[in-house]
Amino acid sequence: MSTINPYLTFNGNCREAMTFYQKCLGGKLSFQTIGETTLSETMPARMKKTILHASLMKEQFILMGTDIVDEKGLFKGNAVSLFINCATEKEIVLLYKRLSKGGEQTCPLKKTFWNALFGGLTDKYGNHWLLTCDDK
Repeated sequence: MSTINPYLTFNGNCREAMTFYQKCLGGKLSFQTIGETTLSETMPARMKKTILHASLMKEQFILMGTDIVDEKGLFKGNAVSLFINCATEKEIVLLYKRLSKGGEQTCPLKKTFWNALFGGLTDKYGNHWLLTCDDK
């Protein structure tokens, strides 16, 4: 089966957001700016530091991001959530605390009817996260 990797679009703060996510989740973070590509030849000088592609890789996940927005602009909504299935209760509590810092805890961590610890939040960048940890 193929993997599905979330790809986040930002409005000029991709580097800041992806660095925040790396601090929360760990992993190896890399950036590619427009200035590092042949696109820079056709873009205004102010765009050279714009993040074309960012990747945060850790074990079994890849989180990607960009500052490139189409001509319609950036629209944020609740149609996309990032789902993390945590291995331990300690991990879910830590990640929930880190990711919700500066954001909003929309569903506090709680035990569910399906025997999992579950919570939801919107981070300080407006992205929605769902975290779960099965009761083992």
